[in-house]
Amino acid sequence: MATKIRLQRHGRKGYPFYKIVIADSRAPRDGKFIERIGSYNPNTNPATVDINFDRALYWLETGAEPTDTARHILSREGVLLMKHLRGGVKKGAFNEEEAQRRFEAFIQGKKDLLSKVKADEVKKTEEAEKAALEAEKKFSEDMKKALEEKKAAEAKAKAEAEAAAKAEAEAAEAPKEEAAEKEA
Repeated sequence: MATKIRLQRHGRKGYPFYKIVIADSRAPRDGKFIERIGSYNPNTNPATVDINFDRALYWLETGAEPTDTARHILSREGVLLMKHLRGGVKKGAFNEEEAQRRFEAFIQGKKDLLSKVKADEVKKTEEAEKAALEAEKKFSEDMKKALEEKKAAEAKAKAEAEAAAKAEAEAAEAPKEEAAEKEA
């Protein structure tokens, strides 16, 4: 029986969640499986992977073939590296302590990268909040400036209207004065 390490899709539409399973290669994607060895949630940043490391390593060593996505996940978690290191120990290229040291160096590098990604995410969030605050402040200043300009324009229009009314009143009084001078 040919076994595969693959993903079973769960979750709602547009929000997938996967179980990492060992299944017969002839079984349908979401159908019968032999063993569940973990889960994969791509909806978080970074993606969350929960895997039973020992069982995944066992199935790889017994000949289970991972699909492309499962291979990528197992590689990121270090299962494929451990399989490779165990092969080196069996061949006598290096001893068990050296294999463990190399694996620990890989895990430490992964932790450092993960902390860097999270720090970058926090930095981006802070920058976005700062930019939003700046935009809000600029908008508020622009609104104040526009309101002041509107008030100045209204005051100018009112002054012009008063001046026009005064000129009109004077113009209306001028013919009366001329008529009064003619009579006199």
